[in-house]
Parts: sequence; C-alpha cells; structure tokens
Amino acid sequence: MSSEYDIVPRSGGLKLKKIDHTIKKKKKKKTEDLTDIAGGSKSKTSGCDGGGGASSQNDIDAAIEAKIRERNPLMHKTKAELRFLQMQEKIKDKKIIEKASKTHKMRVEEFNKHLDNLTEHFDIPKVSWTK
Repeated sequence: MSSEYDIVPRSGGLKLKKIDHTIKKKKKKKTEDLTDIAGGSKSKTSGCDGGGGASSQNDIDAAIEAKIRERNPLMHKTKAELRFLQMQEKIKDKKIIEKASKTHKMRVEEFNKHLDNLTEHFDIPKVSWTK
C-alpha cells in the first residue's frame, strides 16, 4: 500500500537559506561581589607602608558604598520622589496604628452604626408577603 507522499524525495532536514551555521554562544557576564572589590582594594593597598591603614580602609569603604549605590535603585531617585516615598510610609504607619488601636468589638460596633445610618434602599426586602 503506497501512499501519495512516497513519490516525494526525502533528503533529510529542512534547509533554510541565508543562515550562518556557525552560531556563537554568548558568554555570561561575571558580576563582582563586594568581597572581591574589598579584596582587590586590600591587595592594592597592601604594598603601602603601615602608616596609611586608616585611609586605605576608608578607600575600601568608599568603593563598597559606591558599588552599593550603583546597584541600589533608590539612590537614583530625586528628592521629590524620596519625600513622596517618605510620606507614603508615614501614611501607611498611621493607618496601621489606627487599625491596631481598635479592638474587634469596637470595629463591630462602628460597622453596625454605619449600617444603621444607611437608608432603607439598602435594606433586604422581605420575601414573604403574608406577614
């Protein structure tokens, strides 16, 4: 039982035009750890005399802080954005304190008062018409 497709020549895989078959894999970039930065700075300053120990430590700290600032997205915000975030934090803290100060009983009473103040439009209608 021959099929209609038996007459089609099968020459292997699909051949695409204009593609370079020598694909090079991209190498991953190596990230420097803060310990590597501090270690590299120490190795550079270790050749100095013992008198400059405090300044070399300050240089190491400055290098670490600079690296942290580069990685930290909050350092790239403007003064207005920082003030906005501070106000958001204050408002959030205020709301948390307000919620934490009320007991469950107080919250239930407040909710019941709110329901009492609503108009009859929101009341559940009676289902039975006999009473």
